[in-house]
Amino acid sequence: AIYRQKIPENFRSEVKRVSSVGGHILTLADADYPNLLMEIDDPPPMLYVLGRLKTQEPAVAVVGSRNATAYGIDTTRRLCRQLAREGITVVSGMARGIDTAAHEGSVDGGGRTIAVTGCGLDTVYPPENKGLFRRIASAGAVISEFPMGAGPDPHHFPRRNRIISGLGLG
Repeated sequence: AIYRQKIPENFRSEVKRVSSVGGHILTLADADYPNLLMEIDDPPPMLYVLGRLKTQEPAVAVVGSRNATAYGIDTTRRLCRQLAREGITVVSGMARGIDTAAHEGSVDGGGRTIAVTGCGLDTVYPPENKGLFRRIASAGAVISEFPMGAGPDPHHFPRRNRIISGLGLG
C-alpha cells in the first residue's frame, strides 16, 4: 500500500526547501541512515541533514545545563577537544551552555560533531549560535526530524533528546 501511494506535493516542496539551504533528507530506508538510531524505540522516519552523517562512527553524547558555570563550560570544551583528537564524534543539542561548549570543543579539536536541533534546519536556535551552526555543518552535521519552518517549540526538545541518545555509544 505504501508503494502505491502518490508522493504528496508538500513532500516535493519540502525536499526543494531543504536543498535550498544545502541539505538533504534521509529516510529509514536509506543506507546512510545511522545504524544506532534505528535501534531506539521510536526512530524518526526522516532526518533533515545539513552536512554529512557517517553510518559507522564512534560517537558520544555530551549534554548539560543551559546555565552552566564557567568551570563546566571550560571542562566540557577541553573534554570534547580531546575526544575529537581521538576520532570520537561528539553529539549534542546546540543549546546554550554545555551543548555549545561540547560542539565548540569538538570543532576546535579538528573533529566531527553532530548537532541535533529542536527546530527546522532553516532556523538557528539559539540565534547567537549562527556561526557555530555553520562550523558544525562543515565539520560534521546539523540534523533535525522537524520540517523546514518548524520553530524551537518547547515540546520539540524532549523528542530531540531521544535522537541525541540514539546516535551515541554513551
